[in-house]
Parts: sequence; structure tokens; C-alpha cells
Amino acid sequence: YEGMVVGENARAVDLDVNIIKEKKLTNMRAASADEAMRLIPVKELSLEQALEFIADDELVEVTPTAIRLRKRVLPSNLRPKKKES
Repeated sequence: YEGMVVGENARAVDLDVNIIKEKKLTNMRAASADEAMRLIPVKELSLEQALEFIADDELVEVTPTAIRLRKRVLPSNLRPKKKES
């Protein structure tokens, strides 16, 4: 859902992504086309790890079956923008 944290970014700014849509791969090089895509397994966080991981603008959502990370403000157009340093 919108505002759900689904991964890590190496930069200080957040990326808004749609995990349902496939990334367009129009600029593929022939040499790497034969390699299989490697997926990193999902990192299962405990409640303590989730609380340590979140940023100031995020919340931990706890249900009987899952622990999820999400933004405080769900719609991306209403979230304050951070300037990249």
C-alpha cells in the first residue's frame, strides 16, 4: 500500500516506487542479458529490530501475523520533501 517501506536506499532521500509495476529494461546490454536475476531474500525484522530501523517520519505497524514499516503520512504528495545534501 502507499507509504509502506519496502526496501533500503543508499542515499538519504526516499524513493517512491510502485512495487506492482515492472521496470522497463530497454537499455540492456547483450553480455548481461544471459545472467539470471538475483533477488535478495526478504529481511524479517523482530519488533526490536524494526524499532531501531525506522526513521523519524516512519512508524512500525504490528498485527498478529506481521510487523510492517510505513510512513507517518501515507500519500507521497503530502509528505514533506527532504533536500539531498
